[in-house]
Amino acid sequence: MIKDLLQETRGKMEKTIDVLAENLRGMRTGRASPSLVERIMVEYYGTLTPLNQVATISAPEPRLLTIRPWESAMIAPIEKALLRSELGLTPTNDGQLIRLMIPRLSEERRNDLVRVVRRRVEEAKVAIRNCRRDAIDDLRDFQNEKLISEDGFYHGRDDIQELTDECVTKSDEIGRRKDKEIREV
Repeated sequence: MIKDLLQETRGKMEKTIDVLAENLRGMRTGRASPSLVERIMVEYYGTLTPLNQVATISAPEPRLLTIRPWESAMIAPIEKALLRSELGLTPTNDGQLIRLMIPRLSEERRNDLVRVVRRRVEEAKVAIRNCRRDAIDDLRDFQNEKLISEDGFYHGRDDIQELTDECVTKSDEIGRRKDKEIREV
């Protein structure tokens, strides 16, 4: 019973870390990366679809992204979606290919992005601690219902704390890597 609860809690905490990593992957740094735009939603025949499902995205140069739609009719909707996005980039096209130039980040913008990264890491830590609290509450309920012993409760609580510490360390490491990437000139 405790093992099942621990496994369920591990799944929730790892999902939180995955969401953090995915959110940070989409943040703009000074370097071109396809992950920067692949989650942008594009209207595709009346349905909102991620950009990576309607076009091929590549980074042929460090400061350039190219987007090749699978259908030439998709150029205008893709450009609209890119302009609506929070990236602040202006696309150019030649009728078949969309180019996105990634400008260098100013020092002020880098500091703003670092603050956003730290805030998102902290939000992930709060979510991880909430998972810990819920798991410990479940353990307490098991103990009150006489499903586990007092020793079982304390051992389970220690295991959950160990898991929490491990996940918080992972989220800190993800944040440090993104911070370093943003500060790189």
